Amino acid sequence: MREIVLDTETTGFEPETGDRIVEIGAVELYNHMPTGVTFHKYINPQRAMPDEAFAVHGLGDDFLRDQPLFADVAEEFLDFVRDAKLVIHNAAFDMKFLNAELGWLKLPQLPWAQAIDTLAIARSKFPGSPASLDALCRRFQIDNSSRTLHGALLDSEILAEVYLELIGGRQPDFALSSAQSDRSRDPSEKTAWRPSPRPSPLPTRLTDEDLAAHQVFVDRMGDAALWRKTR
Repeated sequence: MREIVLDTETTGFEPETGDRIVEIGAVELYNHMPTGVTFHKYINPQRAMPDEAFAVHGLGDDFLRDQPLFADVAEEFLDFVRDAKLVIHNAAFDMKFLNAELGWLKLPQLPWAQAIDTLAIARSKFPGSPASLDALCRRFQIDNSSRTLHGALLDSEILAEVYLELIGGRQPDFALSSAQSDRSRDPSEKTAWRPSPRPSPLPTRLTDEDLAAHQVFVDRMGDAALWRKTR
C-alpha cells in the first residue's frame, strides 16, 4: 500500500482571498515504511509575503522570486501523488490550497476521500489533549528539535513518524493479525503455541577437535558426570 505524507506552506489562510502555496513537501511510505523517495518544491506565489506568514516559515520574497510557479510543478506533483492516500495534519487546510491551485490550472482535483487526516485521528485517539504536531512529538518522544520554523519537507518527515505511532507503530497490522489468528482457533483449545520441528536438523558446528576436548573434560569428572546421563 502506497501512502504520501504531505505538508504545504502558504502565504496565509485563504486561497479565495489571494493566498498561495509557497512550498510542498512529501515523503513516500510503502506498507507503512518510508521508502526514502520524496517530493519537495519551493514555489513563487507571485505576491508579497505577509509578515505573519514569514514569521511561521521564514520564506521571503527575495528567495521565492526565483522559484518555479505552481503551474511549472503541478503535473510533476500529480504524477508523484497518483492515487496514493495523502496523510496530512489538518487535511482540510492543505487540500483546500492544493485543489484551489489545481483548479486555477484546470487540472484534476484531489478527492477528499484520498486524504487521511492525522489531526482527526489524534483528536479521536486522545480526546481533550493537545493535537498539534509538536504536541504529538512530545507524546511519542519524537525528536523535532530541528523544527525551529515550519518547513514542508521536514514537517512531512516528522509527520510520517507521528502517523506510524498513531496507527500503532511500524507494524500497525501486527496486533490485528494476531487477534484474527487467535479468533480462528478453537475456543476450547488452551494449549500454548509451540514451534514445529525442523524438517531436518541443523548441521553441527563442532569440529573433531572440539568433540575430543569435550570428551576429555567429561572423563575427568568421573562416572557421575551429568553429561554421561544426558547423552
